Amino acid sequence: MRVLLADDHQILRAGLRMILADAPPSPDDETIEVVGEASTGEEAVRLAAALHPDVVLMDVAMPGIDGIEATRRLRAAGGQPAGERPAVLILTTYGDDARVREAIQAGALGYLLKDLLRDDLVRAVYGAARGVPTLDPRAQQLLMRQLHAPAPASPFDALTGRERDVLRLIARGRSNKEIAAALSLSLGTVKGYVSAMLPKLGVGDRTQAALFATRHGLE
Repeated sequence: MRVLLADDHQILRAGLRMILADAPPSPDDETIEVVGEASTGEEAVRLAAALHPDVVLMDVAMPGIDGIEATRRLRAAGGQPAGERPAVLILTTYGDDARVREAIQAGALGYLLKDLLRDDLVRAVYGAARGVPTLDPRAQQLLMRQLHAPAPASPFDALTGRERDVLRLIARGRSNKEIAAALSLSLGTVKGYVSAMLPKLGVGDRTQAALFATRHGLE
């Protein structure tokens, strides 16, 4: 099993190389060979194209493009069949919500923190080569928290249904008179809806209201 190490700390790469070189064979009698080392995201992408590793152990914070962008490029590698692209295991000190989410979205198969046990690292590498994902328990908790978080409120929640109808037509460039005709309302009623709507949206006039509706995708 061919592994590429990507981390900007040479001492850490040396330690990882030793751990993987001493790893016992997998239940399928596989062994691990470290085929290369990269100290930047760009170098990781270049070496992966040249060395064809099965797994890339990728740090996040590196000079130039970071590990998440490097992962995105590796997993999107143009002209290379999906089955031949290396699996990427993020190995980092950063366990915040944003980085976990971005790494998974970029195509990482696993997210590990650097204080993990040696046996857990070896198990994750063998698993990654077979397509088995591995997430640090803390990363799993972060993802679960995001999944169960309430959906963000719509910027139009404060509007009544009729106010939304009026705003939709304002965004289409209709005048108050045209809106009144389209919705079978009096001109005064439309003006009342517009006056009530503006402070709810936090805008000062109908032009700003139209821009607000367009920006936030009112359908």
